[in-house]
Amino acid sequence: MRSEQEVNKAVEQYSDTVRRVCMLYLKNYADTEDIFQTVFLKYALSSAVFESEEHEKAWMIRVTINACKDLLRSFFRKRTVSLDEVMELPAQAPKDHREVLEAVLSLPQKYRDVVYLHYFEDYTAPQISRILGKNVNTVYTLLTRSKQMLREKLGGDGYEG
Repeated sequence: MRSEQEVNKAVEQYSDTVRRVCMLYLKNYADTEDIFQTVFLKYALSSAVFESEEHEKAWMIRVTINACKDLLRSFFRKRTVSLDEVMELPAQAPKDHREVLEAVLSLPQKYRDVVYLHYFEDYTAPQISRILGKNVNTVYTLLTRSKQMLREKLGGDGYEG
């Protein structure tokens, strides 16, 4: 079990990342907050020793992704319809950012994951492959295909990354 100072430091350091990953998966503020609490509770109760801050951040992302997938697979979730269909994040973003975000969110999940980790969290393909448990060449392929899909959705070559 971790000390209160360790947990507070982790919340300060990783809260934005955890929330963004949750919103990518869940597209729902209430569920995002539930998973946020779950992730940091797991962190507080975990005795895992991290080699570096990058290792700790990767652990947080992996636990967040797994918690989101668990929620999406849950019996309750499959049998209900969300009343909160409108995601708040795009409404707050400038129009051009909202268009890009909506295009990213419209990608299939496997593409969304790599795009988010690469462009929003600045992870390299080898780092993404370790986080997601995929072959590094698979990550490169997913990034290439997702860029092509985004180029088609956004109309042209103006959104190269």
